Amino acid sequence: MTISLGYQIPKFTYPGGADALFETVVAQTREAEASGFDTVLVMDHFYQLPDLGAIDEPMLEAYSILAALAASSSTVQLAALVSGNTYRNPALLAKTVSTLDVISRGRAILGIGAGWFQQEHDELGFAFDTFTERFQKLEEALEIIAPMLRGERLTFDGKWYQVQNALNEPRYRDAVPIMLGGSGERKTFRLAARFADHINMICPRPVLPHKVQVLHQRCEEIGRDPGTLKSSFLATAIPVDSAAEGRRVHESLSPFLQAESFIGSPAEIAGQLGDDILGAGVDGLIINMPVNGHEPGLVAEMGKLLSPLVAQ
Repeated sequence: MTISLGYQIPKFTYPGGADALFETVVAQTREAEASGFDTVLVMDHFYQLPDLGAIDEPMLEAYSILAALAASSSTVQLAALVSGNTYRNPALLAKTVSTLDVISRGRAILGIGAGWFQQEHDELGFAFDTFTERFQKLEEALEIIAPMLRGERLTFDGKWYQVQNALNEPRYRDAVPIMLGGSGERKTFRLAARFADHINMICPRPVLPHKVQVLHQRCEEIGRDPGTLKSSFLATAIPVDSAAEGRRVHESLSPFLQAESFIGSPAEIAGQLGDDILGAGVDGLIINMPVNGHEPGLVAEMGKLLSPLVAQ
């Protein structure tokens, strides 16, 4: 498993409303698959994120849509970026991802993180706990999930989770790859070094080289070859036809997206991602295009420009 070039779908507000929603997601997935993307990902949220739109905009449940995309695609890997650990019992999550792997014939990746969107937790009845407790839960969850994804019968008695001789069958492969999401140097990177095959990072561009260096240090601290833990960066791309359109789009974005989005022609965005992100030492890219990714042809155009960069 490797994620060299991923396409994340973070927004489901499309022309045509609910009737056209699934078809539009499938169309993006098939464009991605045909143009060099090796992975398609969705967010694991129940509300739209404030930086991306109004909270009551459409948001599909992650594993339902991933299962549907497994039947609507052939080669792309499929994952949540990333599953909120607080939303599911870890044994259930292991079973869910293993089922997705069977449906997709070996194309599932478990993306997982500690969870962070408090409003979802408060309004939907999920325990939010403290920052420290959420990472304690994540560590215990990985102690359960990782062996179950390998088919081990597991008994675990932790502070937060317990399983007794847990069974996980059927499975399609000997193991489903694990991806952590986050850029925390003390907690997330430490857990990634212990448990993950891949880590996806979101951080300001100037600090990315430092993050890569610290990630390598966390691997070396436990005797792991840093080259065995692959990394990627999540970038928001907004392709536009002109500088004037770029300025208009920039003004419409949240402050976070104004600072962190890559806005320009598709070729300009590809150049920036190659220089600023791949040049910083990560192994791959995951992009989303929340403003216009649903417009036919844009995903394919970005895939054709970016795939040669990650193939080098």
